[in-house]
Amino acid sequence: MRLEQLQAFLAVTETKSFQQAAQRCGVTQSTISRQVQSLEAELGMPVFHRNAQAKLTVAGDRLLYRARKICHEWSQAVAEFEELRQGKQPELCVAVIHSVCAYHLPPVLQEFCHSYPEVQLRVTSLGSDRALKVLRDGLVDAAIVMNNRFLTASSDMVVDSLFEEPIEIMMAASHPLAQHNQVPWTELAQFPQVVFKDGYGMQRLVQEQFQRQNLELKSILELNTLDAFRGIVKRGSAVALLPRSAMSDIQADSTLTTRSTAPQILTREVVLVTTRDRLDIPPIQHFRNLVKTLIVEDQTSFNEQSFNGQSAQSLIAANSF
Repeated sequence: MRLEQLQAFLAVTETKSFQQAAQRCGVTQSTISRQVQSLEAELGMPVFHRNAQAKLTVAGDRLLYRARKICHEWSQAVAEFEELRQGKQPELCVAVIHSVCAYHLPPVLQEFCHSYPEVQLRVTSLGSDRALKVLRDGLVDAAIVMNNRFLTASSDMVVDSLFEEPIEIMMAASHPLAQHNQVPWTELAQFPQVVFKDGYGMQRLVQEQFQRQNLELKSILELNTLDAFRGIVKRGSAVALLPRSAMSDIQADSTLTTRSTAPQILTREVVLVTTRDRLDIPPIQHFRNLVKTLIVEDQTSFNEQSFNGQSAQSLIAANSF
């Protein structure tokens, strides 16, 4: 049973004429007759009495309700897909890692809401691995995460590289490691570490780096908020490896300081991930374009400010000896 058979059946039912049904549908009368005949052949019963006017048989009367329901559902589906194609969707859901959500995302959200005021934008702050899982499960439309090539290798995934940034050590200003301009990994391994919880890409990245250095990671506490990291680190001997963007306001806190690692500086790549089919939807495509433009610009500006700030700090440190 095909949709055009049911549409022909309904047109004849409503006009009571094969000729008028053909005119309504914009086809020939023979086409309408052929569709109705094929429908009757499938049902094994006639649906019309073919007299001066086409009247429903018992079988046709039974079919009428279901035919109307099926055609109505199809019309609703077509209308909904057309709205989706035009960007008229009720909401757009995004999963974002904490540091990007706090420091880079606000300009994107402002521009998107201005362009699509009728779309409800929902942002959830999650760890990278968890964010990619909910994207694969269809619970969000896009994810801004630390890249994990094992989780983004699928052919239906679209991955846009946004920026790469160094991972630095956050510590108390009075910490013994603060005497180094760059901290050797062997020295870093002597102190307890505060790390992100399981499901966060940063935890995996730090663990892998310690393994490559053939060093033991002395993890004493797992956290999932940047404020918690600051609160714990400033009060003891523990240190934390965090992305530079997560510590953008640390210069305002005299109880904390940061150092880079040596000889190898650990970095992370931040990417935008979505699926190919979602890029056919205008609001998602627009959100992607905004992220690629505004976050990259914001990170470039942030890197320049951080470099200038570090240069000034290095000059002060050099003059203090």
